Amino acid sequence: MTPARRMWTIVEPVHSVTYFSPEGRARFEAAGLRGFWRGYFASRSAPLGRAPAAVTVALFANFAPRMVERAIPSVWELASPAEALQARLEGSVAALDRLLEGAAVDEAASLLQSVAAAAPTSGRALGAANAALPWPDEPLAVLWQAATVLRELRGDGHVLAQLAVGLDGLSTMVLRSGHDLARDVLQPNRGWTDEEWAASGESLAARGLLGPDGSITPAGLELLDRAEALTDELAQEPWTIAGPETARRFAELAEPLAQATRTALPDVNPIGLPATPG
Repeated sequence: MTPARRMWTIVEPVHSVTYFSPEGRARFEAAGLRGFWRGYFASRSAPLGRAPAAVTVALFANFAPRMVERAIPSVWELASPAEALQARLEGSVAALDRLLEGAAVDEAASLLQSVAAAAPTSGRALGAANAALPWPDEPLAVLWQAATVLRELRGDGHVLAQLAVGLDGLSTMVLRSGHDLARDVLQPNRGWTDEEWAASGESLAARGLLGPDGSITPAGLELLDRAEALTDELAQEPWTIAGPETARRFAELAEPLAQATRTALPDVNPIGLPATPG
C-alpha cells in the first residue's frame, strides 16, 4: 500500500460518517433534506454555493448527469447551502463523538488541519471550495473538516487521473466492476442505465480493456493501475509538504480513530473501503 493510499484509508472513514451515520442523516432531515441522496448532493456541493447544475455534474464525474440534476439546484429550495453546511458539520461531529467514545483527538485534529490548510488546490475545485470554508474551533469538528478537505482533494485528483489515462467516470466504474467492485452496488448508486453501462462496456472491449465475459484484461488492469498511481501522486502532495514526521505521527494517532469510524459504513458500499479492517 502506498503512503497516500494508507492515508486515504484513515481519512475517508472519518469523512464518510456524514453520509452513513444516523446522526448525519438526522441532521440532514432536520434541515429539510429528507432521503439519502438529497443530503449527499446538498452537503457535497454546498461549499460551491448555488453553482449551476452543470458545474456539479462536471465535478461529480462518476454520477450520471441526470442523477445530479434531480437534486441540483432544486435541493436549495429545501435548504440553503449554508444550512446544508451546518447540518453536515453538526451531524458529523455528533457521529464522531459517539463512535470515538471520548477519545483524545486534539493532536490528530491539529496535525490534520495543518496538512489540509497547506494543501495545493490548483485545478481541484471541490477540495478548494472546502479548504476555503472557515475553520471550526472544536477538535472533532476540526478533524472532520480537515478530513473532508483532503478527501475532496483526492476525489478531484482521481477525476483528473481518469481523464489523463483516457477514461471517464462511467468507464472507470465498468472496468472496476470487471475487476474488484460489484456492479449491483456501483451502477444504481451512480445512476447509470443498463444501456449506458452496456455501451461503455462495448467501448472498453473494443479497446481491449474488457474481455468477452466482462472481466478486466491485463491491459485494462494496467490502465486502472496508472489512474490509481496518478491519483496517489496527487494525493501525496499535502503529505510531502507536511513532511514525514507529521505524516507518521498523524497515522499513529488516527489509525485507531479510523478503525472506529469504519463501523459506521455499510458492509457493502460504493466507496471501496470495507466497513472494518480485514
